[in-house]
Amino acid sequence: MSSNGVPIYVSGDDPEDPSRRMRPRVRRKRKKPGVRSWPDFTRRIIAKLPKWLLALCLLFIVCIWIYGAIKIGDGEIRRPPPARKSDHAATQSSKEKPLGNLNKLDPTTRVVGGVRERCLKLLPPGELELLKIPNPMDSRSSLKELVYATETNGASKEGTFNLSMVYLEGSRFNLFSGNQTLEQRDQEFKVTEKAKAHCGFYSEIGGFRISDEDNSYMKTCEVVVSTCAFGGGDDLYQPIGMSETSLQKVCYVAFWDEITLATQEAQGNKIDERRFIGKWRAIIVRDLPFRDQRLNGKVPKMLAHRLFPNARYSIWVDSKSQFRRDPLGVLEALLWRSNHELAISEHGARSSVYDEAKAVVHKNKATPAEVGVQLAQYRRDGLPEDKRFNGKKALAEASIIVREHTPVTNLFMCLWFNEVVRFTSRDQLSFPYVLWRLKGLTRINMFPVCTRKDLVNSMGHIRKAKPLTS
Repeated sequence: MSSNGVPIYVSGDDPEDPSRRMRPRVRRKRKKPGVRSWPDFTRRIIAKLPKWLLALCLLFIVCIWIYGAIKIGDGEIRRPPPARKSDHAATQSSKEKPLGNLNKLDPTTRVVGGVRERCLKLLPPGELELLKIPNPMDSRSSLKELVYATETNGASKEGTFNLSMVYLEGSRFNLFSGNQTLEQRDQEFKVTEKAKAHCGFYSEIGGFRISDEDNSYMKTCEVVVSTCAFGGGDDLYQPIGMSETSLQKVCYVAFWDEITLATQEAQGNKIDERRFIGKWRAIIVRDLPFRDQRLNGKVPKMLAHRLFPNARYSIWVDSKSQFRRDPLGVLEALLWRSNHELAISEHGARSSVYDEAKAVVHKNKATPAEVGVQLAQYRRDGLPEDKRFNGKKALAEASIIVREHTPVTNLFMCLWFNEVVRFTSRDQLSFPYVLWRLKGLTRINMFPVCTRKDLVNSMGHIRKAKPLTS
């Protein structure tokens, strides 16, 4: 067969038939998922960019607004509201502690039996304005007259005050307190119709000297709210929440020493020509009798009846707090309404003096040796470890003391003062002992912690007091 032969087809298909001719297959390139050409990607980003920019701008504006609101709110909490310089001269100076509680008047409440009620139930404002101090009533106690131990031999009357010389050997007793022996201590706890007790101001040169002008003012007070700051310690917080009646009938007295006076004047807080700073009458005390400033502070805290001889009622407020209630309303709520003669806050954390002693040592408020001597004496005297005396919590917080000046409450405060001089300055340790041992004081109101919180705005201590060195 020749290579140029005619091909033979074995099928009936005509190769020349266009309908039967096989069409070439075109292969299309598949685009990989997610891969786009750069121009297409750019066009999509540019199309969506205005929307994203608008969203980002809105988010940025919202963040700035929230941040500004937080800063403004924080500033309003920490800064007291603007007021007259005379009313807040002593509250503007401290930047060491936040003043978040300053000038708050909102009541403190608690839930009792499923119902929320106010902790301190004051009379309505209209009735507070009409409130009158009740006439004196005969005390139920058998104690009718209390006299105070004083120096009788006159040995020191010719001398002058000298802090380094007033201490009696082996104790903290001095010419201000007198040297109370253990035998005298036992005798003074006995309640008779006429009692005698050591109660400070033992010698004329014992210290705690106040000017004649200030003494004259203090003799005019029938009801007094008092506080003190020695050694340049705390600032002076102006009282709030009082009625016009209380402003006319109540003395507000703050005891300062010369160190506190200089500290406050350096901060621009000056006493005016009437010897007032805001609503407080500032009393400058010279020749403080103790090197321990905490012990000096116990004099106005516990011996208000010695400082205000004509006062019938007193309210003590620690310098770390701002008193924020009507004083006559407080007397009515805590004393007059329930026929009590002394009101003091329960301790919020502990109930036993022995538990408190451990806490005092643990927090370095006193040395183990000092606390050990005190507890050893109390155990010898038979102080039980009970957490309640006569149905009342044994331990007091003692930053607020509300009382009527009766012979038995005056004796209680004298004995309490003698205990903090004899042992440690931590008055929480000695309060249960005096309450247990002085059988004549029964009309005592141990109010709960939430009532104390309603009475004051707690500010905390601003700075540490400077001790006396000479």
